Amino acid sequence: MPPRHWLMKVEPSAYTIDDLERDGHTGWEGVRNYQARNLLRDEIQVGDGVLFYASNASPSGVAGIAEVVTAGYPDPLQFRKGDDYYDAKATPEKPIWYSVDIAFVERFPAVLPLADLKANPKLRKMMVVKRGMRLSVQPVTAAEFAEVCRMGRHATR
Repeated sequence: MPPRHWLMKVEPSAYTIDDLERDGHTGWEGVRNYQARNLLRDEIQVGDGVLFYASNASPSGVAGIAEVVTAGYPDPLQFRKGDDYYDAKATPEKPIWYSVDIAFVERFPAVLPLADLKANPKLRKMMVVKRGMRLSVQPVTAAEFAEVCRMGRHATR
């Protein structure tokens, strides 16, 4: 199966593209939405491309590119009592929440704002540009991924 593409949202107060560049890779943990969990568990594979999206930022938008380096595995935070993402119903035998690992690929010169994504007719079907679409992990077509990468590489502050 050829690599697929995803948009993954994170709030800059939690983690940034700068953090990912510094760390090289990270676990995409703490997702607590069943639809996003299903994508992490069942769909996202090693080699898939990721648009790293800064949400609730100024401006919100795509900050760069990452790549999936580990496919879905049980999110370790669900088992840690006291952690914000602890889930008392989850057990190692029957995990509820899943994570993937991503690695840094590229940072755009500036965040590519959501307004620019919405203004591009080639991206009109992207989930992130649709009203009310708040899912933290979203599928992206190969054409959308390529267009966002093209735009992001020319983004200016």
